Amino acid sequence: MIDSEMMTTAIIAVLRFRGNYELARSFLQEEVFPHMLSKSRFNRRLHRVQELFLTLFRLLCETWKDLNSQLIYVIDSYPIAYCDNICLSRLYKGEVWCGRQASKKHFFYGLKIHIMVTEKGQPVESFLTPGSYNDASAYRFYDFDLPQQAWITADKAYTDYDVEDAINETGMRMSPLQKNNSKRPVPPLIFYLQSTYRKIVETTGCLIQLLLPKPIHAITAVGFELKLSLFILAASLNFLWQQLELFIER
Repeated sequence: MIDSEMMTTAIIAVLRFRGNYELARSFLQEEVFPHMLSKSRFNRRLHRVQELFLTLFRLLCETWKDLNSQLIYVIDSYPIAYCDNICLSRLYKGEVWCGRQASKKHFFYGLKIHIMVTEKGQPVESFLTPGSYNDASAYRFYDFDLPQQAWITADKAYTDYDVEDAINETGMRMSPLQKNNSKRPVPPLIFYLQSTYRKIVETTGCLIQLLLPKPIHAITAVGFELKLSLFILAASLNFLWQQLELFIER
């Protein structure tokens, strides 16, 4: 199999079979790729082409940036639990992997997906961190490779005046939702816009969650993280498909 066939199989797995490589292999072997690799060889080869997936994701990110004429971006994070009980967690053991999902008021062992999207929800940057990392700590992992005059917003967890000042000095504008005791209150109109755009990144998170199975099957931590990255890539490809449909209709 060539690399493009490997990538196609993996993408079909996350788009149509909730990340089950074996179902995707069986389906495509019958219909498309009669020379499909065995299960073990497929998994080993898949890890060797993960850089190509990263390259594809970056190309899509650049496309969404070019199409984002409003220069509005939103950042957020989503907890991804590998397990809720440390006794059952084979891949992620230790307090660094223990995070808390505030909306459901429960703890989990796993990772967090950090993502930046355009005003239409298209991902332009994403990475993974241990579950214990809070949103403000994740600031330093973002590249913020955005044009000048870009406006970035987020929820209250991203309040950090030093980071805001550093970003604003580059020509971009960082404006997260402010806490009640904030020293930098914003006008009601800005607060309304921030709250509205927050819903966009939450929708993107829901679209990723719809692709995810419960639970995510993986034997190694590297395999788990690769599969999560593929789900994020799949969400971006779904946005590409929407753009193509709009182009065809026109």
